[in-house]
Amino acid sequence: MDTIPHEPLINNRYDRCEKLFGSDYEKLQNAKIIILGVGGVGSFALDALFRTGIKDITIVDFDTFDITNQNRQIGSEFVGEKKVDVFKRLYPNVNTIDIKITKKWIENFDFSPYDLILDAFDDIIPKVALIQKEYKKLICSGGSAKRINPMKIEYISIWKTYNDPFVRKIRDTLKKNGFKREFKIIFSSEEPLCKELGSFVGVTGSFGLTMASLAIQKIVDSRW
Repeated sequence: MDTIPHEPLINNRYDRCEKLFGSDYEKLQNAKIIILGVGGVGSFALDALFRTGIKDITIVDFDTFDITNQNRQIGSEFVGEKKVDVFKRLYPNVNTIDIKITKKWIENFDFSPYDLILDAFDDIIPKVALIQKEYKKLICSGGSAKRINPMKIEYISIWKTYNDPFVRKIRDTLKKNGFKREFKIIFSSEEPLCKELGSFVGVTGSFGLTMASLAIQKIVDSRW
């Protein structure tokens, strides 16, 4: 009786990534990325980049998981544990920095070794400082909370954003500080649906996956 041949067993977790990116895959493996904040946005960016085979990822966060994080954050089943400690277990070889991101830390930290900086935290003052200092290699996230439609997510000039009070504060502060550079940001044009900190993983996660996709595209399109 004839038998149907089975496909050969592939013992390579990144096989399908290598098939997708071809000769550019080496660029991804050699990239050096730092993610600031690994909450509802940053955790999904981390997951996507790690699963794509980027070997050198550093994450920066000081927070612990709270039960209210469980509607949207990867790793949040470990309530009470440090996020960086949990992600160190979930994503072997990730580099961790357990520190609160402040304006002073941004100003003093040396970002030069990194090819890309992913900004997934939500404190306006250090966020503005980061944009002013590292806008050339920064992928920045606006507000992902209070929304339910991921199809409203865009990556456009910060000067053209609207319907986002959080991004407006960033934009206004940049103007006040005399920052006039062209700079893009991930944002949602959907109007906020509540005043409180309501959130939906379909949007917050999509922000993080968009961030990871942009990072991968920038790496592949570069000449590293």
